Amino acid sequence: MPNTSPPRSNRLPRDVQRLVSLAESLAQSGSRLEDVYWEGLLANQLDKLLIGKKNKSIEAALEHLIAGNVEAYEILVEQAETQSESTQLQVADKPYDVLLICAPVVAWTRYQLPQSFALGDQLQAAQRLLQQHILAEGAQVALVPELVCFDQMPQSFQETLEWTQRLGKQALGQRVDPLVIKPINNMEGMLADARFLIAAVAVPRGGCLFRWQNDGAEAPTRAQCFEDWVRDASNLISPMFTGCTVEYLHPDAYYVNSREADRRIRPLALKAAVTWLQTAAGLPGDSLRATIAGAGESIIEEYRIGFSTRQSTEVIYGCIWPILSKDEAVSDSIDNDETAVPEEILSLLRELGVSDVRRLPGLHTAEFCDDCGAPYFPNPLGEMLHPELPEEIDINPLNFH
Repeated sequence: MPNTSPPRSNRLPRDVQRLVSLAESLAQSGSRLEDVYWEGLLANQLDKLLIGKKNKSIEAALEHLIAGNVEAYEILVEQAETQSESTQLQVADKPYDVLLICAPVVAWTRYQLPQSFALGDQLQAAQRLLQQHILAEGAQVALVPELVCFDQMPQSFQETLEWTQRLGKQALGQRVDPLVIKPINNMEGMLADARFLIAAVAVPRGGCLFRWQNDGAEAPTRAQCFEDWVRDASNLISPMFTGCTVEYLHPDAYYVNSREADRRIRPLALKAAVTWLQTAAGLPGDSLRATIAGAGESIIEEYRIGFSTRQSTEVIYGCIWPILSKDEAVSDSIDNDETAVPEEILSLLRELGVSDVRRLPGLHTAEFCDDCGAPYFPNPLGEMLHPELPEEIDINPLNFH
């Protein structure tokens, strides 16, 4: 009798199934009291996995849910973010709440972004400004000693929790190993980026984190706090962005602000790309052609915009427009026609003078160069190509830094 392999099981691992079940139960809850019950169980399960460094289990549960239960997916994402950007610490038998926050700075230029963002002597001044304008009186804080970009920030819930705990302990005066911030090796050609001032705030358990939480008659409003922050932070930070247009976002919780910075950077990155092609590369809008392709694995995760001239199909430059919410992703079908392209992309390209815009049908693989890691962008023929500027164009943007 021939040997046969046993059938492969489609069952999820136990810890993954537990997460899925709890998220689905919370999605089906019909009352606040039931919400609290499921939220407590889900928080406990997430804590076990995060402390056990089982981030892959969380990712597996999310991957399973997005295929069939978007509402439960959103719930699990929100809970995982909450459990990793906030924690509780005990110091000298006194409990503290800790929250990881960030203050994004979004910048774009027609020249080149600066290379170094170490705060150095400005670190203490930045801390004082946070305490003066944003944080509740008596809140303790510790900052990452440089403005970091997306690639330097935590890439998993597990890493986010590690930052929260380590910076939280530092804020409370405990001795900890400093965070290791990985270097960014290649910023060449980047024209738009978001940089983040990241900090952990620690307050006695149940206390106010932010200045506007005080419900007294003389408490400043959230808008007033932000206005004061921008006024003083711009004097401190803007000199680091010579030759750039800079926009400040309201300091807030880590994940919500990361998404908001991503949202703000999308149109700025596209505007910077076209502006640079028109000025530094000497290619007016009516000589450019933009080709847009939806890229991802099973759904559109980002749009890749490849630029070529009207006389060639070679890609000379490119820009990525990421999908930032599951609502955007679900609404974009791989079978949609040109109307599926976000109107914001089309309107911005027209505003910048690029009238020849083409949308490729279907879903394309998000390819990258094996040698340099650069993303590939579409040409009008539907090919994903490495962007290469013509030899007669100076590929180095002007650099003031």
